Amino acid sequence: MAELYEGPIVDAHHHFWDPLNNPHPWLSASQNIPFRYGDYTAIKRRYFPEDYLRDAGTHQVVETVYVETEWDPRDPVGETRFIHGLAARYGAPNAVVAQAWLDAPDAARVLAEQAAFERVRSVRHKPGGPSCPAEVGRLHSLMSDVNWRDGYAQLARHGLHFDLQTPWWNLDEAARLARDFPDTLLILNHAGLPSDRSPQGLADWHAAMARFAECDNVAVKISGIGQAGQPWRAEDNAWIVRRVIALFGSERAMFASNFPVDGLCGSFDTIYGGFKQIVADLPHTAQQQLFYSNARRLYRTVPDTLRVNQVLPHTRTPA
Repeated sequence: MAELYEGPIVDAHHHFWDPLNNPHPWLSASQNIPFRYGDYTAIKRRYFPEDYLRDAGTHQVVETVYVETEWDPRDPVGETRFIHGLAARYGAPNAVVAQAWLDAPDAARVLAEQAAFERVRSVRHKPGGPSCPAEVGRLHSLMSDVNWRDGYAQLARHGLHFDLQTPWWNLDEAARLARDFPDTLLILNHAGLPSDRSPQGLADWHAAMARFAECDNVAVKISGIGQAGQPWRAEDNAWIVRRVIALFGSERAMFASNFPVDGLCGSFDTIYGGFKQIVADLPHTAQQQLFYSNARRLYRTVPDTLRVNQVLPHTRTPA
């Protein structure tokens, strides 16, 4: 019998920011970068824990994982210091994916500094590369760059994971990276970005994800699967969600909101309610892994939830 999950949630991927006071070039009023959801003006505002909790509503979010927000790359540690300040006040986030430019001359120093923070568990550096399947083979991403790979090689010594955001057509490169560095957990963001929903596009996405899933040291976040100009609907995303779980198993996949970004596609309740509807027929143990225990285990979250739950009615945001 299908049963909607009503247990605790660890949101495996979200953001906080204050673009009026902190250096986020892409969120400035004067900049508009090409973005997969189109116009993103609506999220060029401060987004703090009380805003997140208001969005989360009645869903039982008990811990969260913050992911870097393309803060000015000249000061990656500044973002980590800022977010730990929020954690000290609010109790969230409970784990952090920090920024580190792996091919930068100071990558070794930055990684050491990031790893020293209490809640840092992973780093992210979007590797770029081919912008469409037709460019694969002619162009390569930074995952094939010697200097970038030298930086990646240092992650294991600091006990850090790597969060990878790249479209599915670059996943063969990602699989080589995973195999070459078996001691580093590689966590794929946003289900490999299956934006092309044509039958051929979905077939190609599925084949690339299947090859990637064969690596033992990879996991995946089911998030960021909205479509530009369309509201988020469970019926549009159910096949993708179920195929990801089938490929990776319920022990290597986790749900995430990608808020406030995915708020451009749907409400928190629409998205998480959709996830719950899509997997309602799975065993409760599998649902708990997807919504809660996998993110808690893989990111080794710091349990600090009670103060988060008290923020919304009682406190103000810091300046």
